[in-house]
Amino acid sequence: MAADLDDDGEQTVSINEYLESIEEEELEADLVLGGDEGDECTYSKGYMKRQAIFSCLTCTPEGNAGICTACCLSCHDGHEVLELWTKRNFRCDCGNSKFREFSCKLSPNKDVENVENSYNHNFKGLYCTCNRPYPDPDLQEQEEMIQCCMCEDWFHEEHISLGSPNEIPRDDEGEPLYEDFICKACSAVCSFLTLYPKTIRATGKQPVASVATGKDKSVLEDIPPKDEPGKLDNNVCSDTVQNNLAADMNHDSISDDKKFVVGESSQNNDSSSLSQSIANSNGTCILGVDWMAASIDSESRPLFLSKNWRDVLCRCNKCLDMYKQKHISYLLDKEDSIAEYEKNAKQKREEKLQKREGAELNFFNNLGHIEKMEILNGIADFKDEFRSFLGSVDPSKAITAADVNQIFENLKNKRRRV
Repeated sequence: MAADLDDDGEQTVSINEYLESIEEEELEADLVLGGDEGDECTYSKGYMKRQAIFSCLTCTPEGNAGICTACCLSCHDGHEVLELWTKRNFRCDCGNSKFREFSCKLSPNKDVENVENSYNHNFKGLYCTCNRPYPDPDLQEQEEMIQCCMCEDWFHEEHISLGSPNEIPRDDEGEPLYEDFICKACSAVCSFLTLYPKTIRATGKQPVASVATGKDKSVLEDIPPKDEPGKLDNNVCSDTVQNNLAADMNHDSISDDKKFVVGESSQNNDSSSLSQSIANSNGTCILGVDWMAASIDSESRPLFLSKNWRDVLCRCNKCLDMYKQKHISYLLDKEDSIAEYEKNAKQKREEKLQKREGAELNFFNNLGHIEKMEILNGIADFKDEFRSFLGSVDPSKAITAADVNQIFENLKNKRRRV
């Protein structure tokens, strides 16, 4: 937010700038909290797909517990609390055995432990491979960090094992050109991703991992040129992958009016249902190779993944079993992504604002004639007083707190005289 200095050296902002800053802060909070009002503990909802999580170092300095938004506000007010952004498959720990004698005010009857919860050093306030806090007290200017969509840890750009931060896919304005990031350690777990065409990986200009349904169209663009039949080299996919993808996408089980198009799945398909995606009814793997035995580059590298990359993943029975064994089935779920989480948060925000406007209008309409006139007269008096003030002050001077107080004092005196 732009700010000027008045004659006394204090920062000043315009009313529009102030209102815009408030709007930005509210939007940012809604995106982090996912639209959660913080009215009730989320424990009763079980292991939620994704929610905002906090760590209370006052109660659990070991960093082995997480609490929901409502408990952060109601049970841990005044404590040293860390905002961890969002975590997947997490259930609120507030008041369980990890908090010793401390009891949750909102939901006191909880299991002694949430065995499916996963914790990392973020819960202690440490991040990245450097194991440093954020903000880092030893740095005057904080470095930008990127979150891995698998382990959900945050990494400094300098520490994600790239040759240079300039290799991070960004546009000319510095905005990210990737949908998800997978750190070097986690990329070893999902090395099978290197068997897919390069379109699932974001590089420079954003590629969109797309699937075409027409019989005469190639299914995935940016397929590398043919080298040796059936050979996988340098993390790229062989012709077998392209041919099997095309055959599977044109399978008779996909009707003409319900063909799958990546990028439209959120509108035409239930993205949370694996069975309604591009899985083959005959169970044939669209990779067309035994990825367990395939030649995969043994050197793990961080991955930047392009828009809709999840939609391209094979959902045959063999691959589904592999995802389960590796405990990474969430990669198939589009609702697991931060982009989808924030999209739902924006929708909830719009609904909340519309509801608020409707409530205010209903409140006004339910007032009697006299009450309505008093409110309208009060608004008119304020506009007149504010307009008079603006006409009497030097436009080159900043409006101070004393000026605002004088406006309301004048209004108060005017009402007394009436």
